[in-house]
Amino acid sequence: MSAFRFRALRADGGIEDGRLDAPGRAEALAAVESRGWIPVRVEPADAGGGNGAAAAPPSWRALLARTPGTAPRRVSAAESEDFLRSLASLLAAGVSLSRALDLLAREAARPAAAERWRALRDRVVDGQSLAAAMERAGGVFSEVQIAMVEAGETGGFLDVVLGQIADFMARERDLKARALTAAIYPAVLFALAAGVVSLLMVFFIPRFQRMFEGFDAPLPMLTRVIIGTSRGLRAYGLWLIAGAALGIGALRRGFRDEVRRRAFERRLLRAPVAGDLARRIAVSRFCRMLGALLAAGVPLLQALRAARRSLGYRTLVDLLDGALEGVQKGESLSVALGRGGDALLSRSTVEMISVAEESGRLDRELTRIADEMERTLDRRMRTAVALAEPALLFLIAVLIGVIFIGMVLPIFTLQEYIR
Repeated sequence: MSAFRFRALRADGGIEDGRLDAPGRAEALAAVESRGWIPVRVEPADAGGGNGAAAAPPSWRALLARTPGTAPRRVSAAESEDFLRSLASLLAAGVSLSRALDLLAREAARPAAAERWRALRDRVVDGQSLAAAMERAGGVFSEVQIAMVEAGETGGFLDVVLGQIADFMARERDLKARALTAAIYPAVLFALAAGVVSLLMVFFIPRFQRMFEGFDAPLPMLTRVIIGTSRGLRAYGLWLIAGAALGIGALRRGFRDEVRRRAFERRLLRAPVAGDLARRIAVSRFCRMLGALLAAGVPLLQALRAARRSLGYRTLVDLLDGALEGVQKGESLSVALGRGGDALLSRSTVEMISVAEESGRLDRELTRIADEMERTLDRRMRTAVALAEPALLFLIAVLIGVIFIGMVLPIFTLQEYIR
């Protein structure tokens, strides 16, 4: 048994300070709650250098977590979604927040998740809000999720907001899975084409080159180009790979600069196909988030501030900030969004939002718009994959055919030279 000091809130609003013995911190929390009190802080009696027994040495897991340069073990998006959905159900059933967090920490499938949920519980017990505790969870929760939880705590509908976040995460994972599935086959074909061409250039072309060296006849231009490319790949192939890796790393570091990132985003969003897809994904995410917040009872201004973070692109966030200023001045959402032109929302979407505002069903209309955008994105991705497959197969055939012709041409040239 260990001694614990506690501070709890009584039913009459007073503060109770005391000391109790329990096998562990979880049991001490349960003991305080069993008296009808709300725990504010529970800590070992010897914490802070008291006269109690010496504290037990930290475990190897704790030492590893505090080792400089050691990254904490990650919690998957699926685990975070299950945690938020279960927490919403427990809170809706009347379970206290600290008790619900303790239950979820015990039932976590992996130690990494159990440690994160236990840390959340400890911070909440020490008096922090759930949003503040999630903000210190080491990147497990996004800024949008933290903002939604903060809104739910302020408005008194935390269980509803947590359920909305879980639903939003499920749809996000489904959209990413569909995009990944659509990109797998073209990526495999591209890798296959690159591998086949590299194999021909590095291993097979040199054999033909040695055979042609004994001929006195001049080689055709196409053959000389292929042989020169093969020599370049064999001599500088590793340097080219290293240069490409360094270039990608430099590009990623450049994105940390706000000016360069905004310039890249503007070029991306103006691209004919990729820009339209990227904008639609961002806008559908924003509409779904804003609709979920409004359905949960969050005021429009607060919902806009939280949903703006879901856009992802700084240039689109800037456009929405202008609309947010308009709403603060008393403009309707459709008028404020319409001032951004077609850069953020299309005119038809703005018109649908205007009608929804007049009829008082803005939250449902935003969710419907997000659903329609996702269906359109799904159709376009399937169409793009259907067009990419024959194009990549044609590219592979052309590359291999050109190499084959380039290696066969000297044979016919030699026959004519002998004549």
